[in-house]
Amino acid sequence: MKSFRFLHAADLHLDSPFKGLFGLPDAVRDRIRESTFSALSRMVDIAIDEQVDFVIIAGDVYDLADRSLRAQLRFQQAVGILSDNGIPVYVVHGNHDPLDGARARLLWPESVHFFAADSVETVIARNKDGEEIAAVSGISYGKAATMDNLAERFAQPVPSLFNIAILHTNVDGDADHDNYAPCTKDQLIRSGYDYWALGHIHTRRMLHDSPPIVYPGNIQGRNVRETGAKGCYIVDVDSTGQTTMSFHATEAVRWEQLKLSIQGWTEEQQLKNGLDKLMSDVQANCGDIPAVIRVTLTGRSVLHTLLQEGSHLQELLAELRDEQALAAEVNGGRGSFVWIESCRVETGAEIPFDKMLEQESFIGDLLRLSEAMLADDSALSAFSETALEPLLNHTKASKLLKDVGPDQLRLLLSAARELAADELLGESIDVRTL
Repeated sequence: MKSFRFLHAADLHLDSPFKGLFGLPDAVRDRIRESTFSALSRMVDIAIDEQVDFVIIAGDVYDLADRSLRAQLRFQQAVGILSDNGIPVYVVHGNHDPLDGARARLLWPESVHFFAADSVETVIARNKDGEEIAAVSGISYGKAATMDNLAERFAQPVPSLFNIAILHTNVDGDADHDNYAPCTKDQLIRSGYDYWALGHIHTRRMLHDSPPIVYPGNIQGRNVRETGAKGCYIVDVDSTGQTTMSFHATEAVRWEQLKLSIQGWTEEQQLKNGLDKLMSDVQANCGDIPAVIRVTLTGRSVLHTLLQEGSHLQELLAELRDEQALAAEVNGGRGSFVWIESCRVETGAEIPFDKMLEQESFIGDLLRLSEAMLADDSALSAFSETALEPLLNHTKASKLLKDVGPDQLRLLLSAARELAADELLGESIDVRTL
């Protein structure tokens, strides 16, 4: 067996609309909108720099079934550059870009292979000397809602070659993702294939080591739920068929969710300094890569009441955003920035809850009850069904609440507890007497 190297990527989602971001300055908005294309360019550069023998893309090249012409032309350009460098590309389509979607009639390099949807195809990959190095098998989605187990359609591996299977799938029914082309990890392990190049799950995951069953994640985060470094894997296969993998970041904008404790803070200046420090740390961690962050304020402080009013925090955020908008405009709109997407307030009043929990009083009973439910999911669920019954019986409201899980219920109960404590105790209470 010949040793070789390939790049495994998935979920490019080119021309993603980045919904929910409003009122952004031009330099910030343009960087975010262009980020999927910038990530694609970085992926191409990595493939060339690392001198890979071929590139695998495991589905969702585009964000929509009726893919934009802009996205198709950018992808055509990218694979053309790879072709000019002697690097073939093997592509399957997933639920976001199934083959029944609208497509422009474009000419593609002969070195690009798009797998069909009616059956699993196998093509032989060769190195630059024309020697056979791997058998690459894959199948695309014919339609978006593909619920069949496509893994069952893969034939026996090709003898004497390293066998790679490309599949856009939900392995073992991950509840956070649509259950398209479902299969099991055990099924993939038993298949006899040497490497499963997966797509669909946007979080980087190694499901199994031997054979490697790999989700590389998407190459560019698209919202604040898709945090951290995003990119692709370079996979080295030696003459014995053993694999070594290295992750390479491609994201043009990084998304992060961060917490900032205001515990014991008494002045607005401390809040500003804290946010400045948080943003500086993000910048240091990301280097030249811009970041979009969601901040959650936590802890107990006399600033809690001020934060609940909202206007002071919004004015502070406006100032910080103005500074970052100027930073983004440096170098013709290519400057780095840390943009605060939102700032959630999950703080509490500076009240000694530990002492209040020991009190034989209404507020003590309320806090003990809430603490018990926060520690017991079944009790919390039962209480929530009773408390939320009017909303659950409402047609529209019930749809919004149907997917609320224990974590969200705990957040709601914690917020309600803080609000109740604030209202019951009042702002004038002397906490030293508690």
